[in-house]
Amino acid sequence: MSETRSPEHPSYSLRPATAADAGYLGEMLLAAFNWDPTWPGFTLAKLRADPKLWKYVDGWPAAGEQGTIAEATNTDGSGALVGAAWWRYFPAERPGYGFVAADVPEITLAIAADWRGRGVGRALLRALLDQARAAGLTRISLSVERANAAAAGLYTAEGFEIVGGDKDADTMVKHL
Repeated sequence: MSETRSPEHPSYSLRPATAADAGYLGEMLLAAFNWDPTWPGFTLAKLRADPKLWKYVDGWPAAGEQGTIAEATNTDGSGALVGAAWWRYFPAERPGYGFVAADVPEITLAIAADWRGRGVGRALLRALLDQARAAGLTRISLSVERANAAAAGLYTAEGFEIVGGDKDADTMVKHL
């Protein structure tokens, strides 16, 4: 998809996610839930044991679901996965945290902790939104914890609007 370089950081490139990336999406789901390093944190085992949480990756990709992966290129030529963004559809009887409607997919986005603040999240989000437009989607949603000001600010800056939520998180929608 694209490659980004800067003098102070190794480069990274973006590519479409495939079914082979499902395991990595699980790792990124864990990173998304553990965004605040001061919290006790989830474990991968805890996520897998909770169907309300694990549904964000279980069986991905189902029909119509897509994603984007960020891969770093180190100076020695080796690579490492550093982030992912993907969408899933959830039925009304089994909604996700950012559920709006069964025909509006919900985004999950996460960046490896040591790659946060380098523009990878914005690049992943924009690539995923491009995929959504190309797929003919008209809206896409997400849930973001209010305490995660960096993520909420990114989504607001990229045109997402708050349409609901609960005591700790906002549900946001972007019209494509």
